[in-house]
Amino acid sequence: MDRERGMSEPGAPKVPALLALTFVTGLVDAASVLGMGRVFVANMTGNVVFLGFALAGAENVSIVASLVAIAAFLGGALIGGRLSHAHVRRGVIRAFAIELACLAVATGVATLEGPSITLVLIVLLGLAMGIRNAVVRSMAIPDMTTTVLTLTLTGLAADSSLAGGTNPRWARRVAAAVTMLLGALAGALLLRFALAWVIGAAAIVEAVAIVLLERASATTAIAQPAKRHD
Repeated sequence: MDRERGMSEPGAPKVPALLALTFVTGLVDAASVLGMGRVFVANMTGNVVFLGFALAGAENVSIVASLVAIAAFLGGALIGGRLSHAHVRRGVIRAFAIELACLAVATGVATLEGPSITLVLIVLLGLAMGIRNAVVRSMAIPDMTTTVLTLTLTGLAADSSLAGGTNPRWARRVAAAVTMLLGALAGALLLRFALAWVIGAAAIVEAVAIVLLERASATTAIAQPAKRHD
């Protein structure tokens, strides 16, 4: 009975693919925050905060890195929005394919040396995450943003039986948090070998996510949502 209920939840067939993408987020943010300085490529809230710190004169925080990450992310979101609006199902797959391409190129770039390599990586990864966010937003699957957990964790507590709620989608919410945690853990461990290892792992998991999403989409068309969750 519980299994049938879980499968009937909004977007259930696509949840495995989105969890894989959540794992990728943990990997790439480990690569950026730990391997490229204090900058996020997936979590723009963090970059806005870092930018504020940098403007106040805080040490070890780069104004340029934060601005480049935000600009790249916005550019990626623009591309992702265009693709998801043009053709919902195929646009989603194509957008994730572009994200995969960005990760693959970034893996190669991470093996190089030079003063501008970090900024190039921020652009590639920020672009990839911007595309991802726009497309996942268009899918509007509850509690599966793949890049942020604030509202997911809020819902887990606010909708719990302790708060008088009915615990909707609790398993999905917990899975999202644990998956991102594991992605960040894996990224931090892989970074001991090389930055390219972390980004390369993200590319591999991204490819797996695309396959999972394609299989889910083969039987369940991705419907354009009536409303979006900001």
